[in-house]
Amino acid sequence: MASVTLPTGTVTKLERPGPLRERVYEALLELIVTRSLKPGQHLVETELAGHLGVSRQPVREALQRLNTEGWVDLRPAQGAFVHDPTEEEADQLLVVRGLLEAEAARLAAANATPEATARLRELCEAGERALKADDVDAVVAANADFHTYVMELAANSVLAELSAQVDRRVRWFYTPVARTRGSLSWDEHRAMIDAIAAGDEQRAQQLMRDHTEHTRTSYHARTDAER
Repeated sequence: MASVTLPTGTVTKLERPGPLRERVYEALLELIVTRSLKPGQHLVETELAGHLGVSRQPVREALQRLNTEGWVDLRPAQGAFVHDPTEEEADQLLVVRGLLEAEAARLAAANATPEATARLRELCEAGERALKADDVDAVVAANADFHTYVMELAANSVLAELSAQVDRRVRWFYTPVARTRGSLSWDEHRAMIDAIAAGDEQRAQQLMRDHTEHTRTSYHARTDAER
C-alpha cells in the first residue's frame, strides 16, 4: 500500500497564525478532494507532519475529524487510509446532487439578469481554457465555480446550505472524470446558460438534470473499467 508520496509543490508549509488544528484539517481535506491523496492511500502521521511542517498532534486530530466525516478510515493496528467510496455511496451522493442542482437551475432561470448570465459565460470560458490547457485541477475548480454561481442565482438559502454540504464530495467524484467529460460538459453548460438567459425554467431544469446524470454515469463507467 502506498504511503504519503506527494508531487513536489503539491503541499506548502502551513503558516502558524490561526488555529493550527483547523488549518491542518483543511489542508488534508483539500489534498483528498483533489485526489493528491488517493482513495485507499495509507496516511502516515509523521510523513504528513513533515509535508505540512507541523508536529504529529494536529495531524492526528485532523485525521480523527476526517474519519468522523467519512473522508478517512482509521483501521485498528493498521493506521489511517483515505476512504475508498463504494459504488452505492457515489451513486447516492451524485443523485442527490442532481436533484439539488436541477432545482437551482430552474430558480436561476427565474431570477437571472443579463449581468448574471454574462458572468456565467465568463465562468464557462474559464473552464474551456483550463480544458484546452489540460489543467485538470483548474477544470474541476472552474466547474465548481460555475455550479456554485448557478446556486447563488437560485437565491434559496436552504437549497444553498444543502448544496454546500455535498459540494466537496461532488468535487471528489468529478475529478477523476473531468477529462472523460471533456468539452461535452462545457457544451452542456453553454446550453444551460442559454436556457437561463431566456428565462426558460423547465428547460434549464431538464438540462441540469441531464448534465448531472451524465457525470454520474461517467463516474460509474470509469470505476467499472478500473475494476
